[in-house]
Amino acid sequence: MPAAYGECCGRFHAGQPAPSAEALMRSRYAAFAVEDEAYLLRTWHPTTRPARVEFERGMRWTGLEIEEVSGGSPFHTTGTVTFRAGYAHRGEPGELRERSRFTRHEGAWVYVDGVVTT
Repeated sequence: MPAAYGECCGRFHAGQPAPSAEALMRSRYAAFAVEDEAYLLRTWHPTTRPARVEFERGMRWTGLEIEEVSGGSPFHTTGTVTFRAGYAHRGEPGELRERSRFTRHEGAWVYVDGVVTT
């Protein structure tokens, strides 16, 4: 059973730093689900951060599955997280698969970029 929002991601959205790349990945997924643009921008590496986040109208995120994690622990400086995210876009189901790269920036985990996989 998934953790409650406050236990999983709400505390990170409120300002507590994510302890790992995987925790940051999960919190960023939740931020997309609740359209928390400020959190997404704050946790994006400054060299790859867009000026703003465009949320797709009619998009509803329906689930996240972590497939693989490499590095990204409190003892690492970089990490990757491969995931599958289910969604419904205007009622049509779909899936996004991505291998995301993370690094520490000023002591905190941040998202660098990702490659969409099939």
